[in-house]
Amino acid sequence: MPSKEEIRSAHRTERAAASPAGLESAGEGIARHGLQWAATVSAGRSSTFAAYLGVGFEPPTMPLIRALHASGHQVLLPVCRPTLTLNWVYWTPATEFVRSSYAPIEEPVGDQHGAEVMREVAGIFVPATAVDLTGNRIGQGGGYYDKFLAGLDAEGLPVPSVAVVYDREVLAAGSIPAESFDRKIPAAVTPSRLTQLM
Repeated sequence: MPSKEEIRSAHRTERAAASPAGLESAGEGIARHGLQWAATVSAGRSSTFAAYLGVGFEPPTMPLIRALHASGHQVLLPVCRPTLTLNWVYWTPATEFVRSSYAPIEEPVGDQHGAEVMREVAGIFVPATAVDLTGNRIGQGGGYYDKFLAGLDAEGLPVPSVAVVYDREVLAAGSIPAESFDRKIPAAVTPSRLTQLM
C-alpha cells in the first residue's frame, strides 16, 4: 500500500494539471452537491456551516461558500493558529483575505471565534487530498483538521462532516493507511456527486 505522502504527492501532481475551465466546472459541481449535503444535515433550515477557501489547484470552494450564503446559511472560515489550532471567522461577500502566517492558505479577516462556535454549526466541509470508501482521509499534511475534529469528539460535539475532493480522489475501501490520530469522514462532495463513505 502506498504511504500517505506518496498518495498526497501523486494527487497534487494531478491537481496541478487542471485547466482554468476545469477548475470553474469543478467549482460549480462542488457548490451544487455541497448544497445537497447541507440541505440534508440541516433538514432544509437556515443554519451555520464551517467551510474553507480552496487555493491554487485545490477543489474550488468559493462557489460553494457563496451558494451557502445565498441560500440563507451563515459560513465560518478557518484561521490557523499556533499549536495546530483553528479559529473561525464569519464570512460575508465583503470579507477580505490575507495570507496565513502558519499555513499555505488564504484566511478571512474579521472577529475570530474559538472552537466553542462549533456548537452552532450544522456541518463541516473538510479539506482533503484523497478519501477512501471506508472514510479514511488524507489532508494537506499539517494536522490541523485531525486535531480539530478530535477536539470536537472529545467535547461531545459530533458535528457532521464531509470531505471536498475531485472525483478521482475517492479511492477504493482500504486504500489509505489509517493511524490512531486520524478521524474518519462519513461522506465526500466531488464535482459530480455526493458519496457516502461509511
